[in-house]
Amino acid sequence: MERSRQIYKVTLVGGVVNVVLLVFKFVAGIMGHSAAMVADAIHSLSDFVTDLVVIFFVHISGKPQDRSHEYGHGKYETLAMTIIGFALLAVAIGIVLSGATKIAAWAGGASLPPPGMLALWAAVLSIVLKEGTFRYSMAEARKLHSQAVEANAWHHRSDALSSVGTAIGIGGAIFFGQRWAVLDPIASVLVGLFIIKVAIFLLRDGIGDLMEHSLPDEVENEILQLAASVEGVAEPHDLRTRRIGNHYAIELHILMDGNILLREAHDKASEVEELLRSHFGEETHIAVHVEPKGSPLPAPLLGECLRGGVG
Repeated sequence: MERSRQIYKVTLVGGVVNVVLLVFKFVAGIMGHSAAMVADAIHSLSDFVTDLVVIFFVHISGKPQDRSHEYGHGKYETLAMTIIGFALLAVAIGIVLSGATKIAAWAGGASLPPPGMLALWAAVLSIVLKEGTFRYSMAEARKLHSQAVEANAWHHRSDALSSVGTAIGIGGAIFFGQRWAVLDPIASVLVGLFIIKVAIFLLRDGIGDLMEHSLPDEVENEILQLAASVEGVAEPHDLRTRRIGNHYAIELHILMDGNILLREAHDKASEVEELLRSHFGEETHIAVHVEPKGSPLPAPLLGECLRGGVG
């Protein structure tokens, strides 16, 4: 519950910033005749919507395991990250198309209205607030190990960089005069292309986790090394890994002396599990399968066991 409350707090801070900026940007974009600022305002609106998505899905992902979700509800957080990625992609495509349309009109001889200073000041304010929100959200995402908060942090950073491009375009159109008014839509297109890149990275990670993509090679190698470090455990193999929200799921086979007692084998397997949980977190799902190694039972003893079983 504490983790969920902290995520709500981080998301609420970003939401307040987004509401303030989207209102100011829309007013500045319309009154300042800036296509780039209107596009930036739409981006801030998408930020606010994704804040609501994070709050909703994190609430679900924080629920404990139940009969219908025996691995927990962590995947809902991954789903939130994927939805944010799609939202970013949709917004970015709209920005690029809108800017390209204005550039094409300018190339055909149409006159574009130069943006006003109010739009420029809105862009500068957005850069300062959104970069600060990004740094705060990313720091909290790493402490909370939250995919959704990290995705939202990158959404804030993309908005800050969007405003940088917007400020350059608006500033150029203002200070170089009517002839260079086309810099405003050019800036909006460049911003849109950058946001598309961010969205693709988020979608790659989100969809990969939803499709049970394995953990990175360096993490899997670390798992094998940790398992092999337990005395009496040999050749960890058949490793299978995936993410469940912000937690790992690990399944592997290990070899142990085939002549030891079942209780000893169980205790060693538990030791492997505890070592992995202490390293990757208490919520890590771990399944260890023990296989025997070494020479089989001597033939006379094996025969005695078989006769005893038949009798």
